[in-house]
Amino acid sequence: MIQKIKGTMDILPDKTPLFRYIEGIMREEAQKYGFGEIRTPTFENTELFVRGVGNTTDVVQKEMYTFNDRDENRSISLRPEGTAGVARALIENGKCSDAMPLKYYYIISCFRHEAPQAGRSREFFQFGTEMFGSESPAADATVIALGASVLRRLGLTNVKLHLNSIGCKECRPAYREALVSYFGEHRDEICDTCKKRLDTNPLRLLDCKNKECAELAKDAPRTVDHLCPECAAHFESLKKLLDSMGIEYVVDSSIVRGLDYYTRSVFEFVAEGIGAQSTVCGGGRYDGLVEELGGPALSGIGFGMGITRVILAMEQLGLADISAPAPRLYIASLGEAAVEKAIAIVERLRRSGVYAECDIVGRSLKAQMKYANKLGADYTLIIGDSEVESGKAQLRDMKNSTQSEVSLDDFSI
Repeated sequence: MIQKIKGTMDILPDKTPLFRYIEGIMREEAQKYGFGEIRTPTFENTELFVRGVGNTTDVVQKEMYTFNDRDENRSISLRPEGTAGVARALIENGKCSDAMPLKYYYIISCFRHEAPQAGRSREFFQFGTEMFGSESPAADATVIALGASVLRRLGLTNVKLHLNSIGCKECRPAYREALVSYFGEHRDEICDTCKKRLDTNPLRLLDCKNKECAELAKDAPRTVDHLCPECAAHFESLKKLLDSMGIEYVVDSSIVRGLDYYTRSVFEFVAEGIGAQSTVCGGGRYDGLVEELGGPALSGIGFGMGITRVILAMEQLGLADISAPAPRLYIASLGEAAVEKAIAIVERLRRSGVYAECDIVGRSLKAQMKYANKLGADYTLIIGDSEVESGKAQLRDMKNSTQSEVSLDDFSI
């Protein structure tokens, strides 16, 4: 038997209502904050992610699904995240000269070749937002507030906001030097991956999950202690804005994010009790990304929210029991004329916007009534030869077990 590829998932009709419910709230909240939906290709030129995400990142080095385009002999990659594609789209479509800020959201599939586990799959579903054209900490606060609003509407009281600033190109070199010096003294104690990161991407040492590395990171130099005056002022303003909005946070120096384009503000919404993959939403500022991809100097900030991780957090709180809608009416029929009448009524009701069902597999009357119960139909209608002849039938209310006579010719519900 052919099976699904490892790290992917089938989402069957008993689960899709939960996904639709969550995605509906995400769309509603994004629109309330003035974000418009954008849809970009599932695959892009590999160079976009090498330049945008960063050649030294684990995403580019280890995790991307990359292949050659047989027609044009170029390297193509399935998108591992959403931001680079959106930045490419606004440059290519001439949006950089529009009135600022530009505000976009998306709900997409992303692809990374990682070891599958709870909350981490190789194809995953992400709600993302991107705001371009504002360097103000008010933009950071707005994006964070949108993420907090989605999680609040979903009832996730077990999620906390972790906040940090990793500086800019002016203050990052001094911090990098301090970090390399600190971990260099402990080179024999860190994992092999972090030994490589020490030379290529030392910021990533701060969020290594290896136990020994994590212990060393607790005493490592903090980014917030090495900020230039402008970055320090930006971070202080952001915290004041979050305070004024009533959004609680903790300053967490281990939050650095894993992609090269981040600058200044970085943040994660972390859920308690869902296992190792506890970050349900992560993002930050990326002021140099658009310029790196060939556009003008244009600031940006956004986040990605993992839908399956949100579901894990909802399950932890008993909030994930979202069922498919039940039919308003089920018609049980006996006989050829009754089947014809039943299907005609159901089609008329569906055209008027009513969810209705009738038997189309030839079940017995008893089996049809059991099926109506299984579907959770609000009402049932039994039609046989006598009902077709008289044009009258008994409508049964399944909730309170009452019956009333109805006309089949002009029946509505």
